[in-house]
Amino acid sequence: MLQPDRIIRSTCPYCGVGCQVDLQIKDDHIFRVEAPFDAAPNFGRLCAKGRFGMDYTTHPSRLRQPLIRKDIGEKPRKPVGIEGFRPATWDEALDLAAEKLTGIIQAHGSDAVGTFCSAKATNEDNYLFQKFVRGVLGTNNVDHCARLCHAASVAGLSIALGSSAMSNSIAEMKDLDVFIVTGSNTSETHPVISTFLRQAVVQGGAKLIVIDPRGIEMTEFAHLWLRQKPGTDVAVFQAMAHVIVEENLYEKLFIEERTEGFETYIETLRDYTPEWAETISGVPADLIRQAARTYAEAETAAIYWGMGISQSVHGTDNTLSLANLALLTGHIGRPGTGLNPLRGQNNVQGCSDSGGLPDVYPGYQAVDDPEVRAKFEKDWGVALNPEAGLTTMEMVDAAESGAIRGYYVMGENPMMSEPDLRHARHVVEQLDFVLMQDIFLNETGEYADIILPAASFAEKDGTFTNSDRRVQRIRTALPIPGEARPDWEIIAELAQRVETRLGRERSAGFTFEHPSEIWDEMARLTPPFQGIGYTRLAREGGVHWPCPSPDHPGTPYLFADTFPRGKGQFTPLQFRASEELPDAQYPFILSTGRVLYHWHGGTMTRRSQLDHIYPEATVEIHPEDARTLGVREHARVRVRSRRGQIEVKALVSERSPQGTVFIPFHFAEAAANELTNDVRDPYAKIPDYKVSAVTIEVI
Repeated sequence: MLQPDRIIRSTCPYCGVGCQVDLQIKDDHIFRVEAPFDAAPNFGRLCAKGRFGMDYTTHPSRLRQPLIRKDIGEKPRKPVGIEGFRPATWDEALDLAAEKLTGIIQAHGSDAVGTFCSAKATNEDNYLFQKFVRGVLGTNNVDHCARLCHAASVAGLSIALGSSAMSNSIAEMKDLDVFIVTGSNTSETHPVISTFLRQAVVQGGAKLIVIDPRGIEMTEFAHLWLRQKPGTDVAVFQAMAHVIVEENLYEKLFIEERTEGFETYIETLRDYTPEWAETISGVPADLIRQAARTYAEAETAAIYWGMGISQSVHGTDNTLSLANLALLTGHIGRPGTGLNPLRGQNNVQGCSDSGGLPDVYPGYQAVDDPEVRAKFEKDWGVALNPEAGLTTMEMVDAAESGAIRGYYVMGENPMMSEPDLRHARHVVEQLDFVLMQDIFLNETGEYADIILPAASFAEKDGTFTNSDRRVQRIRTALPIPGEARPDWEIIAELAQRVETRLGRERSAGFTFEHPSEIWDEMARLTPPFQGIGYTRLAREGGVHWPCPSPDHPGTPYLFADTFPRGKGQFTPLQFRASEELPDAQYPFILSTGRVLYHWHGGTMTRRSQLDHIYPEATVEIHPEDARTLGVREHARVRVRSRRGQIEVKALVSERSPQGTVFIPFHFAEAAANELTNDVRDPYAKIPDYKVSAVTIEVI
């Protein structure tokens, strides 16, 4: 067997499970990945992406030097390939970037710049990025892909509990009693978590309730499967709550001691019977009753959900309805219970924790709180903007109106992730300046004026925070290709150049020798992180925040005694139909999501050997619909919505219900978001990726 030159312990760069990996390095390539059996959270388990998808790090198309667009300044800007850029030195690229950003600020004000930090970058990268945006550029216009995946979970849980994080740990999953999985194709999106959940059923006798329109693998292990029509989640959850109240299954003492708004809430449930929900959702009333009883009567019960719940025009209501169920039954604040959004990308939790949101500093400290702002102003030595910034989608709106004139995008790909991509491209074409920082030239980079080459997870040090709030290390395993640099070093250099051009003295606020110093600064300003440091992480492997002091053990599960808002809040809800339903012209519901072998926009997996397994876009069609349309297996079809059209290969399968089709969103050449709708949840401002109306034509 080939022997490695060295083995480096790190954290997987894909989903939010945060699997620990041992990278085996030979000739400066990752040639094998193994999982340590003694390390949480995965204990020796890895999925296909974690085990076989790391070879993107040495793909020949990695960005190796700064690039400047040859036709810089021309408008409307058009997408160009690598041939549309010329090589530049770091000094030239950073000086020009600083000049362009400064020019926009001086001509149009600080809020004329929109910025995107990254759920793929480290906590340290993201902390320094938002510090630069707030402390140097002078705006709170900073957001990231959490807005497009779990913003509705964040909004709903913040209303109900005062905290938006996953409440319980992955380690508890194998010992569950009863649990609900909804809006999550767990075995493909979070494969390692799915093994623990299935272990709970097969070895522990747990009862699983799946609430999902698609026949995902988890349904094969389910005690009950509630197959609702897409977009009718609130109807099902409200009916379950109705049953729990009507049959006196709620936890009276917990409600009395730890919640508020109960009496008002239950008055609103009277009409939401299982029979009413059946007419809306298609789920038999008896199944709804069985699910409600199974969940309420359990000693402990947990709820897990994914983007099938949050990526909706009523995603916040979906989350609130789940929170109502947990508060009704007291299934929160104990091991084996809780409200658990399964976060998508490797550091989407950490990016939010580190201040990568427009309304909060690190640790979810509000930018409009004078005391909080004063603390950061004193530490950073600058006056800070007291107004919350714009979200991702609001920045698109502001760019369209001319209020935003430039973008700085670090490690994100909005030209793949935004809904209604035709509109998103039109907006970017009109911008005065686009600065891109990434490891590959992606669809957004094709519109950039300057591209700054960054280091991958395997070429730098730092921390990621996984879905259950566990802070873990990554470590340098490979040399950085060419002249690329770690993100935090690029940000620090750019910040000092912008400070100079704005007439300020270069501050010491961007002078760091190692990412650990950046973490220490963030932890000093963020109470939940103050007991976590690099030395402790090296010793213990990972620590769950909140961890307020070095002698604190960390917090695997939340809300044992209280909620951050004091008492849990019951929220009355009304069912609202989806914004765009099928009609004669567009008779099918389109839902989008992920497949096992790819990740999000495909920037990494489509440059790995995994692309050979799933090389092209597909549309999943029910056999009855395929028969009506005359579509055969693997035939090429055109899928069209009111916004655009794509051509894909048909997969005829009963996995999707009749009248619904499913398209993965990993393929730029047939991007599902050409079809999706820009309509948004009114609270979380997240677009509805799960219910759009389409038609299908045989090519």
